[in-house]
Amino acid sequence: MFRRELPSEQGILLVQSRDSRADSSIHMLFMWMDIAVVWINNAGEVVDTCLARRWRPAYFSKSPARYVLEMSTQYLNDFQIGDKVRFEEAWVD
Repeated sequence: MFRRELPSEQGILLVQSRDSRADSSIHMLFMWMDIAVVWINNAGEVVDTCLARRWRPAYFSKSPARYVLEMSTQYLNDFQIGDKVRFEEAWVD
């Protein structure tokens, strides 16, 4: 929140304790830019995607999710419902 832009190489992964529609919901209040959002369940399957528009009150996934990946809008079409995602640890300098 409160950022004016999101560099294309940056994003955020929000991790919940379990798969849930309510716990993985997001809001776009105080957001100055649109973002791509990908919801991923505990099994690593993409369960929903959307273009989240700035200043909208709430977005919920169609199915329960544990992970919420928020990133630049340019990556939205890189993910489809049913895709498998694997997370790996990486070090950034």
